Amino acid sequence: MNNGLGLRRPTDTSVERWAWAAVVANTVIILTGGLVRLTGSGLGCPTWPKCTDESFVPHRELGAHGVIEFGNRLLTYVLIVVVVATLVAVWRWSGTSRSLRRLAVLIALGVPFQGVIGGITVLTDLNPWIVSLHLLLSLMLVAASVLLVVRVRGAATQTVPPRAAALVLATYAVLWVVVYLGTIVTGSGPHAGDDNAPRNGLDPAFMSHVHAWVVYGLVLLTVAVCFVLRRTPLARLAVWLLVAEVAQGVIGFVQYFTDLPIALVATHLVGAAVLIAVGTRLLVEVLSSRTEAELSTTRREASSIR
Repeated sequence: MNNGLGLRRPTDTSVERWAWAAVVANTVIILTGGLVRLTGSGLGCPTWPKCTDESFVPHRELGAHGVIEFGNRLLTYVLIVVVVATLVAVWRWSGTSRSLRRLAVLIALGVPFQGVIGGITVLTDLNPWIVSLHLLLSLMLVAASVLLVVRVRGAATQTVPPRAAALVLATYAVLWVVVYLGTIVTGSGPHAGDDNAPRNGLDPAFMSHVHAWVVYGLVLLTVAVCFVLRRTPLARLAVWLLVAEVAQGVIGFVQYFTDLPIALVATHLVGAAVLIAVGTRLLVEVLSSRTEAELSTTRREASSIR
């Protein structure tokens, strides 16, 4: 099928693959951005949008830090290509709705906006609160991309118990609190991105304990979600969320007691993206579902019409 211009419309599968590419690309940029900070390369390019006052590319005097920071900036352009291609695929897709197009536009515009926030972090000498916002925006783009995947694929109409949606929504909200507290812990710790970068002034040990206690609450809520959804097709997705939380918690504890090795901190960053992705998928699927009471009402209305 073509659109009248001789161009074949993308298939459902190809659009879904582009949506998945946006998820992966936004996750990769989180990892590479984290590596910039973990290697002390946050000011490898000391200004923005240029790398130096005289050049857009790093010079030899900046060393490996300049290469690492500039490499992360280049990957932003790769991400832009991916999200623009996703937008084009969604726009040309024969089954696209206006809301789906708006979502794809939001993701596409979010990437350059995120680049501006990244520039502000450099211009503020890696202010930890701006760095925190930088990560949170990337995670929001991951969530939006997962929502796009589910919308393109089409969420299956499931039957869920009453109040399941409220419980999952509460769990999802606490998940974001956990992630935010994690960025505050990072802002108080040693991996500032540069030896001279400021810290947020909070006690890292105290904030780590606050973060851990909220994680315990998140795990308990997710156990409750698994129990409520145990007899539904969404039970497996709830269990995957619980598994991801436990794995992320184990990594967090190990990195805390081993003085924050770079490999574990980087893995923890990717784990945060995985948690947001799985949590978003579960929330969207549950909100798209119906309770037994709603299905019974629909059946009665259909019977009365007949």
